[in-house]
Formats: sequence, structure tokens, C-alpha cells
Amino acid sequence: MKLFYATGACSLSPHIVLRELGIPFELVRVDLKTKKTQHGEDFGGISPKGYVPHIILDSGEALTEGVAIVQYFADLKPEKNLAPRLGTFDRVKLQEWLHYIGTELHKSHFPLIHPAMVGATAEVYRLKLSKGYDYISDHLKKNKFLMGDDFTVADAYLFTVLNWATFVKIDLSHWPQIADYFTRVAERPAVRDALKAEGLV
Repeated sequence: MKLFYATGACSLSPHIVLRELGIPFELVRVDLKTKKTQHGEDFGGISPKGYVPHIILDSGEALTEGVAIVQYFADLKPEKNLAPRLGTFDRVKLQEWLHYIGTELHKSHFPLIHPAMVGATAEVYRLKLSKGYDYISDHLKKNKFLMGDDFTVADAYLFTVLNWATFVKIDLSHWPQIADYFTRVAERPAVRDALKAEGLV
């Protein structure tokens, strides 16, 4: 299996999940500006969407979109409990978290990374993120992780998005529950290994 990634991008989420599950994989870095892999391949010829994460399974089949990828990985090793069983209400709650992170948090961070995003438009996204952080913080007052006591693929995704706070000049210390959560997740061996492999620590 190959995981195509860009350093610190949303591909960090499935990268963490693979390491949590202990699934063997090859990590292939992509330069999203040049659209070339670390081996000089044309990434556009590999991934028609042109962005990461992108995985190629041993069967040759490809899969994109982080929320789909992490659930696929989790279901390969259900005994690791990174996702509730399919068909259960808890699985739907996990999907609710994944979609919330993707649509409300992920997409609100991304514009702020762009150097042209300034002024009133940037403030709209900052306000949106602040409200989202308030919601997450309130939830974490009563829960160790997003789904309760157990780390799941949703936490891998949230950690990935929270990792962008520094780049968009958001101080997580304004939300102590989030800052504590971020530190705890960062200390997980699989997370440390993923960060190290991507050159983020």
C-alpha cells in the first residue's frame, strides 16, 4: 500500500491511523506546487484530483478523501477500535464528527493559510473557527476524546487540523481543553512517529 502525502497536510490523518493500526505502507511525499512526487513522478497522472491524501492499495485500486480512507483503514482491523462497528449508531456519530471537522474546521483553516486572505474576509473565517473551537472545547470538558474515552480516527483528523493553528496564528491556549487534548494526542507513539516521518518534529 502507498500513501501519497504532503508534509503537514490533511494526509497526516490517514498517516497517523496507519501507524496506530500497525499496517505496513510506503510513504510517498508529494510537492503540491510542482505536482511531483519525491521520485519525480507526475502526481497529476497518479491522482486526477491532484491533491492528498491518495492511497494505492496492493490490489492497484486507488482511494481518496480522508474521511473515507480512515474509515476503510479502521475497518481492516476492527479489533483496534479506531471506529465503531458499521451499522451502529456510534458509527454514525463518528461520521458526524468526521464531517464536522472536514466541513467546518478543515475548510475554515485552509483559506487563512493563503497569503492573499487578509482583512474582513479573513476575519469571517477566524470567527467561524473561533465558534468551532468553542464547540470542541465544550465537548472536551466532558470527554477525553471526541467519541468518549477511546481514541478514534476522528481524533487523528482533529489533531491534524489543530496542528495548523500555528500557521494561521491561532493560540490554542485560549481553549485550555483543546490545548490539553492536543498535547495528549501528540504524545501518542503513532502520532509522534508520523510527525517525525513527515519532518514536523
